Amino acid sequence: MKNVLIAALICLAPASSLAGPDWSANWSANWSEGVPIPPGGRPNPYGTPDSGENSQYAHDVLRGKIHAQVYPVSVTGALPPYRPLAKVMAAISQIRSLDDLFGWIGMHPYPENDATGIYFAPRPDPAQAGPRMGVGLIETPDGTAFTLSCAECHSANLFGKTVLGMTNRFPRANETFVAAKIGSELITDSMLRNFGDATDGEIRMFHRLREHLKSVGAKIPATIGLDTSLAQVALSLARRNDDPYATPSADAAKNPRPEPLENQVADSKPAVWWNVKYKDRWLSDGSVVAGSPIFTNLLWNEIGRGGDLVQLENWFAENEGVIRELTSAVFSAEAPRFTDFFPPERLSLDRAKHGESIFNQHCAGCHGTYEKAWSRSDAASLSPTQLLETTLVNYLQKTFVVDVGTDPGRYLGMTSLERDLNPLEISQKNGIVIRAQKGYVPPPLVGIWARWPYFHNNSAPTLCAVLTRHEDRPSGYYAGEANDPGTDFDLPCNGYPENRFGWSAYYDTAREGMSNSGHDEGIFLKNGEELLTSDEKSDLIVFLQTL
Repeated sequence: MKNVLIAALICLAPASSLAGPDWSANWSANWSEGVPIPPGGRPNPYGTPDSGENSQYAHDVLRGKIHAQVYPVSVTGALPPYRPLAKVMAAISQIRSLDDLFGWIGMHPYPENDATGIYFAPRPDPAQAGPRMGVGLIETPDGTAFTLSCAECHSANLFGKTVLGMTNRFPRANETFVAAKIGSELITDSMLRNFGDATDGEIRMFHRLREHLKSVGAKIPATIGLDTSLAQVALSLARRNDDPYATPSADAAKNPRPEPLENQVADSKPAVWWNVKYKDRWLSDGSVVAGSPIFTNLLWNEIGRGGDLVQLENWFAENEGVIRELTSAVFSAEAPRFTDFFPPERLSLDRAKHGESIFNQHCAGCHGTYEKAWSRSDAASLSPTQLLETTLVNYLQKTFVVDVGTDPGRYLGMTSLERDLNPLEISQKNGIVIRAQKGYVPPPLVGIWARWPYFHNNSAPTLCAVLTRHEDRPSGYYAGEANDPGTDFDLPCNGYPENRFGWSAYYDTAREGMSNSGHDEGIFLKNGEELLTSDEKSDLIVFLQTL
């Protein structure tokens, strides 16, 4: 338990000196409701000049990737002191290094290849970078603090490559917050001084952390791999005053308002970044119908970290360039390609082409169409890898929501945020509108091969399971890191291999919020009868692996 409590204290701090002066013009993006999205999406939503590697756009993307690793909000609600907590951990816990601790939280090592291309982010300055991606250090007047950033939930290991913008399959961010609230009360000043050699300034930092955590409401996800940030925001708002800036107060923290998400399961997995460029509504349920998705997420982060929203509003006004940079990094993200990890010969071109026709007949109406290089007039001159490339993504101009019978817990939970977030002054001033939906956004399928397990709640371990009637899908499965493509990945079914020995994480679809129902009738079933043969489903999966 001590290990968990110490670990919990580091998940609460975003700050970075990278938020420096913005030297560009004041470009703007259209985040209004219903804005049409062009074919190919909008990887550069601000329209910043893009003339190559020295352009404004390239600069914004590069800095945005750094912000994704060292969270840039300097007025964050919580900054745990770095040095004394490291020493206390070594003195009273079995975890002997911070690297081990961050590994437990689910953070990934920096890639050995520190390239700044599609999959790797540039490493921050050593004075700011922690031992793993998403961990940062920030100097404050009272000492050095920990930071945790977007990369904690939005970077992942894929067969030995660390991919920024990909869903972390095993984050413990929410579990860490739950333990932090306990640990902040159990760790005393004397422990910090005697074991951690803490200074007066570091003691003050810890006191501020303890006070801010009183305004944080957190809960552990139903299973590892899911995220309860939605619940954390709602539960945290219930522990603040009911005023236009949700002002923290000791009385509200001690006597929180009733909130259904205290008990209701509304979990979902963290989203991949490379899909946002194709949409105009955000989150898996499409409930954020207007407003910058990055601005909105930073707002939610700070509510869930006990931040002061007046200070945050002022920070936003002074750091529009930082928001643009982080937005540019997220919207520019590209999905890892199958052929980056496997030779193209592992996919049959003929089967992929047949799968394309099946997809266009049964799936394109919801998930869009994908133009392939094999249909180009010069296809005969292309290499096997080039033939499999997607040349244009034609997702829907206006994002919509549809209820296909999948677990409703996540979208039902959005009622809490619609009620409490829309009235906030900071939401209204910045055009953030939340409208609870019934159903989920049928997502673009770019990089779908790398996004197992499937559905918003991870209830389908493979694409084979997605294409199986729900009553015949696996009722549970074991999950683990994708280290070895030969043992940790079922290529024909695309996902977790069945009966993989040595994995301890287990997903049980019988639990609340984790049902694997839906997405069958009216899609590949009609009146309960299969519309596709087994071979057609296999060919469809081959096509999906090329996206």
